[in-house]
Amino acid sequence: MTFNLNLYSTPLLFGFVQGWVYALLFWVRGTRQNRLSDWLFGALLAAMTFEIWEYMLGFAGVEILWNELEFFPRTFGFLVMPLAYFYLKSQFNAAFRLRWADAKHALPFVVYATYHLVVFVQGKTFVQHWLNHVHYAYHLETVEWALLVLQRVLYFYWAFQLYQEYRTWTYSQFSDPDAVSFGWFRNFLLAFAVAYLVGLVMTLLGWIFKLDFWHDWWDELFFVGLIYYVAITGYGQTQPRKLLFTPVTTTAEAVPTEEVADPKTEKMPTVELEQWKKRIEKLMTEEKLYLESELTLTDLAQRLKTNVSVLSAVINGAFNKNFNDFVNEYRVEEVKRMLKDPAAKHLSLLGIGIEC
Repeated sequence: MTFNLNLYSTPLLFGFVQGWVYALLFWVRGTRQNRLSDWLFGALLAAMTFEIWEYMLGFAGVEILWNELEFFPRTFGFLVMPLAYFYLKSQFNAAFRLRWADAKHALPFVVYATYHLVVFVQGKTFVQHWLNHVHYAYHLETVEWALLVLQRVLYFYWAFQLYQEYRTWTYSQFSDPDAVSFGWFRNFLLAFAVAYLVGLVMTLLGWIFKLDFWHDWWDELFFVGLIYYVAITGYGQTQPRKLLFTPVTTTAEAVPTEEVADPKTEKMPTVELEQWKKRIEKLMTEEKLYLESELTLTDLAQRLKTNVSVLSAVINGAFNKNFNDFVNEYRVEEVKRMLKDPAAKHLSLLGIGIEC
């Protein structure tokens, strides 16, 4: 059995190897740093490589998948988007752990794999009979494809909703949300959306114009580009702090968060609210906490010896701002002060901005 390196098979081989090399790197780092997100990302990359290996082997002239392993469950397509979704959850919340209840997300793959395995173990003769008289005759391959597309759309929606919640949350928790908002997460989702859209278009064009096996190479090549992008960019992402975000609204599963404002604080008496306001203003003015670039709502709550829920409600109610706007208003005022200060004349506008 010879692997024929050619214009079609070689780029797919590079993508396959790239995916596995980085999967191993993620797993090693995940083990060393006890980071679930790295383990999930490694599993995601490994699953992605099996999205291209059929075409990689086919273009290389290796027929084992069709001769010896016909109908064997040889792709992990039904696991790719669930893994991407849980990767995001584990990145947003360092305390996130998979539970038995999360096993339901693997159910579509289990059904797909079981169906194929049950048929496969009956032997080659039965497989051919099943393909000709059942699987193709009743368009079950089209049903599988349609369910896979539907699953991808659903998980992309859940993942994007989760990302949007996370973005909103950062503005209520961090004075510098850009440092933890990770444009990478947005680009990660968009890259998958574009890659799957290209694959969908190519599949539809193939059906309409009766394109042959070789024309499918283009969307496989695009998927190789996706593997390279997410592997290299994902591995290079910095982890500035352990985030503890838990979604509030319902996505794939609803989990209440401890950081939701307590309804009791929303009914806080005006006098008590004013007392809190004065305490916060005094602390910010005297200790100039706004000059701490990574100041968080949790940091401020600890200084005031209260909890995050109460402090968040107080800032929203007393100042009518989220935490990010509240802190940055102090920083803007500090910039104005330094612009008028002769002692700061040697600083450029950028230098003053960094100082504040």
